[in-house]
Amino acid sequence: MSATTEQVKPKRRIPLPSFGVQVLIGLVLGLALGVVAVQIGPVGDGEPNWLATTLQTIGSTFVALLRTIVPPLIVLAVISSIANLRNVTNAARLAGKTLLWFAITALVSVAIAIALGLTIRPGLNSAVDAGNAAEPTNQGSWLAFIESLVPANFLGLAASTSATDDGGLSTSLSFNVLQLIVIAVVLGIAAVKVGKPAEPFIAFTESTLQVVLKALWWVIRLAPIGTVGLLGNAVYSYGWTTIGALGQYTVTIYVGLALVLFVVYPIVAAVNGLSPAKYFTGVWPAVQLGFVSRSSMGTLPVTQRVTEQNLGVPRYYSAFAVPFGATTKMDGCAAIYPAISAIFVAQFFGIDLAITDYLLIVFVSVIGSAATAGTTGATVMLTLTLSTVGLPLEGVGLLLAVDPILDMGRTAVNVAGQALVPAIVAKRESILDVTRYNAPRGATGFVPLDEPGTLSAQEQAAEAATEEAEERDPEGERTTAGSGAKG
Repeated sequence: MSATTEQVKPKRRIPLPSFGVQVLIGLVLGLALGVVAVQIGPVGDGEPNWLATTLQTIGSTFVALLRTIVPPLIVLAVISSIANLRNVTNAARLAGKTLLWFAITALVSVAIAIALGLTIRPGLNSAVDAGNAAEPTNQGSWLAFIESLVPANFLGLAASTSATDDGGLSTSLSFNVLQLIVIAVVLGIAAVKVGKPAEPFIAFTESTLQVVLKALWWVIRLAPIGTVGLLGNAVYSYGWTTIGALGQYTVTIYVGLALVLFVVYPIVAAVNGLSPAKYFTGVWPAVQLGFVSRSSMGTLPVTQRVTEQNLGVPRYYSAFAVPFGATTKMDGCAAIYPAISAIFVAQFFGIDLAITDYLLIVFVSVIGSAATAGTTGATVMLTLTLSTVGLPLEGVGLLLAVDPILDMGRTAVNVAGQALVPAIVAKRESILDVTRYNAPRGATGFVPLDEPGTLSAQEQAAEAATEEAEERDPEGERTTAGSGAKG
């Protein structure tokens, strides 16, 4: 042969650090750029400088992309999960145990918060100005929870109009996650009840869900860049100088959050036979994003992905548990924060709390987070707690200066709990993919999709039943191991 072929050497790709390391680099870079933006200072009439504007744009764009994915993800995933639950005999038990573990972890969290509030006593060691006391514009209501269950429209959309600086009006649209869940549940149940005619609809839903999940992964890959903008803007907008007179209160909140995240959750995981180390490495991408984005809803797509792909929770269950937890499972916002804040307000105004008041704080923290699902926000949850206990709502104004800084830690704890409970329930119900849970995380921070896993107990039982049926002859007699033909 006169001609020779040269082997084409593959192009060398620059090795990139793992996804978790990329996010950590984003945190450091965002912090550094935020400090630089603070040093540059505002321009003109207090307008943010070019660097601050760039950071704010990057961060808000990333969160907007995540929020865009949330409505179709919830609707498609919940409908698909209900369709899959038709073949599961313990669906009601799964839902019941999910709510039970939501309550158990919330109860432990609020107990820690009350103990810290009574021990550190941040309200007696505060130099905050009483002139800052003011009632918030939004308040929590038990009636809001009932009203929020009824969808205002088919898409669960709500419109709000506000005045602009130039005297005009601005209208913005938002979606109510709880209403989206209600809509999706109704559609899923209806599809199951319709039966065979609904099979094309269910198949379309499942295929569309796969498309949305692929688009979601593209957005998640932008998390390191989004982290730079989110944290940099937080440093510029709020800084850390606003802690000031509320330093002891801030430390108390973060000690409580740290105890829940690094002590309570690992213990709960270990008690249920799960490795705490694997739990942390699995959920960490969502915790990091929750910390910088300050949004459980914005982090929801990542939380659901780590719950399924890293922790091994089956999709038919996680599609219900994670979105539901994003509206009602908030140990940071609904347990640690309102309990310590209520004690702070009582101490600041010199109000002695009786044992019944502490029991009310526990009740609101365990049950009340659902009552604010239609009007989400830690401030709303705090007003619900204060009004239930009978404390002055003006105390909320004392704490607003440091709320953005507290919100970072609160959200991180929220999303960690929203992923933990489904993993626990799945483990106790023997539907957890334990091999996937314990599998090493890939360079992206996620277990590769092709990682082999073990069949759940239900899947093993179904497979065994199928094999047994195939081995039976028409008269129903099983084939013996030594026979070469049936019957």
